[in-house]
Amino acid sequence: MKFNVKLEVENIINFIKNYYSKFNFKGVVIGISGGKDSAVVSGLFSLALGKENVIGLTMPCYSKEEDKNDAKIVANHFGFDLYDIDLTEIFNLFKKKLVNFKNIDDYAYNSDINLKPRLRMNTLYYIASLFSSKYQKGYLVAGCGNKSEKFVGYTTKWGDNASDIEILSDFTVNEVIKIGEYIGVPKKILYKIPNDGLSDMSDEEKLGFTYDEIERVIYNKSIDNDVKNKIIKQHNDNLHKENIVRYKR
Repeated sequence: MKFNVKLEVENIINFIKNYYSKFNFKGVVIGISGGKDSAVVSGLFSLALGKENVIGLTMPCYSKEEDKNDAKIVANHFGFDLYDIDLTEIFNLFKKKLVNFKNIDDYAYNSDINLKPRLRMNTLYYIASLFSSKYQKGYLVAGCGNKSEKFVGYTTKWGDNASDIEILSDFTVNEVIKIGEYIGVPKKILYKIPNDGLSDMSDEEKLGFTYDEIERVIYNKSIDNDVKNKIIKQHNDNLHKENIVRYKR
């Protein structure tokens, strides 16, 4: 079935408006990474709520200066306020406190990578609570994950996969790009090679397969069987990130 981008954008905007009206919320806080997903999310919320009700945060932590500059491009384009909160010193202090663990840096690579988005999510919720108290009306934290990333669990548990509202989680990377084109996300941002901003590798290099291949598996299209099995394995291995296991009596 052909992707009707106009209809999908209208549906997303109506979804946001209806949800905010139902619970009498006011605004949204979004981590602006300089990539396409957060750009599309901030653009859609600006259209739905008005740019004055969108708060963007850049939260560098050993990050590339280009990413912060790209975030400014997005904020200037859609007209919302953007605040910079550098988390590098907080990250360093956290690491410094782990004095009881010997030779920690020998095995802390993944822990360090995942700590950064968790610090960022804490920051987003702090600011959301701050603005909620200021205006006596709720500010929500918006998630920026897309369907392709979620399908293979390319996300940090209690980090970038934590949020109050998600609007891209049912759209693949290619569909997000089409939405971005429709709402006018700057091309420099929209077509930027996706990376997590935490390592020196692109998303696809880290994953070991492409977003196009993930989409082919999601929509049951023809694909090399070995690649398909690799994607399905990663999907199954990471289901715990979306489904918390709870004991029931």
